[in-house]
Amino acid sequence: MHEPRRSAIAAASRRSVTAPDAPAAIGPYSHAVSAAGLLFCSGQIPLDPVSGELAGENPAQQAERCLLNLQAVCAAAGTSLANAVRVTIYMTDLACFGEVNEVYASFFATDPPARVTVEVAGLPRDASVEIDAVVALEQDDGASGLDANDGGLAPGR
Repeated sequence: MHEPRRSAIAAASRRSVTAPDAPAAIGPYSHAVSAAGLLFCSGQIPLDPVSGELAGENPAQQAERCLLNLQAVCAAAGTSLANAVRVTIYMTDLACFGEVNEVYASFFATDPPARVTVEVAGLPRDASVEIDAVVALEQDDGASGLDANDGGLAPGR
């Protein structure tokens, strides 16, 4: 199978992230990929990072494990889940939305990210919940492309 070449710009700014404190990937994917000042986190199902087994008796407990796994991925990339700009929650039963939402709110008490929640027919390992995130990387060198003076995009960056 032929893998297409990445442009030099994409190759220079793209970095795969492996998180030693998150469960091992269960397929051919990275825990996350950083590019253009953002961290694109792969979906996390509620796997215990030590045993690799499904954790949580109910959707709320599973959501907590997913979010803890995402925190570990963010930490490995030098950022925090608190910097999330978008989160997607996949659930097999939206009737459990309230209990999952309570757990979610405890992780994002102030200034929560944009969010999408969708019901799906099934998830890997028969999990009830999977969560992914797009997270802003912590940068203090101006590499984000934002002009601190007006908050707009800075030309030429």
